[in-house]
Amino acid sequence: MRSMYKFALSVLLASGSAAALAGYAYNFPDPVTPIARETLHMHNLVMVVILVLFFLVFGLLIYSFRVHRKDAGYKAANYTGPTNRKQWLWVLSPFALLAFLDYVVIGIPAYHAVVMYEDTKTDAELVVKVTGSQWLWQYEFPAEGVSFTSRMTTPRDQIDSGAAKGEHYLLEVDNPLVLPVNKKVRFITTSNDVIHSWWVPAFGVKRDAVPGFLREFWATVEKTGTYRGQCSELCGKEHGFMPVVVNVVTQEEFATWLASKKAAAAPTAAVAPVAQLVLAKAQ
Repeated sequence: MRSMYKFALSVLLASGSAAALAGYAYNFPDPVTPIARETLHMHNLVMVVILVLFFLVFGLLIYSFRVHRKDAGYKAANYTGPTNRKQWLWVLSPFALLAFLDYVVIGIPAYHAVVMYEDTKTDAELVVKVTGSQWLWQYEFPAEGVSFTSRMTTPRDQIDSGAAKGEHYLLEVDNPLVLPVNKKVRFITTSNDVIHSWWVPAFGVKRDAVPGFLREFWATVEKTGTYRGQCSELCGKEHGFMPVVVNVVTQEEFATWLASKKAAAAPTAAVAPVAQLVLAKAQ
């Protein structure tokens, strides 16, 4: 029995150590878009309201338990409903308080955040189409004529054979999406097969990619860097292997990257008509 207690204690100490908790975060990622900041603001506001209500109600309960106890001479009341102004005040005031919190303190900021999230067309400077497939992402810049796929590159031996994990295990791709900093980007999502969901936590955006539908959202990333996310809609056996990687760069670096993508696509575009002509003659 003593050995079992020692084992349980060692497990608790290990689980509470700094090393064991190093991979966990207790708040949202640092917001890098206006939508992410609004989301974090709403989260913090709701948490403050919830905590205030919790301690207020908890304090009233403790007060009532201590003061209105039986050994102090109090007897249970035969209360069936409010009969005077004071009782009506105590009954209706919580409803008024909750209505104020719901529609004013929380409702107005939440409405503002939702309206801002859905404003995809105003001042959009770039359009990116995101298509989900089992199990990869296809990115397209329609106005620029650029299209490419993005697949996970984490080695299978790390997944299947227990090999040492890399720094960005399951969050590595061959062709990351590249975006310019401080530019409003309009995203259009869809799918070739089943429902997927494009999600980057630091952007504060997540939108389902539904086959047969075009759905929209937008993001203005205000800080350069590499941001990672995943498909957040269960889409099949390889669902856990659909990472999202976005490199946010300066406008000059984005222009250079876009030009390289166009140059890489040019030979393919030139060969396609020739191949079609040869096929037509063969037929």
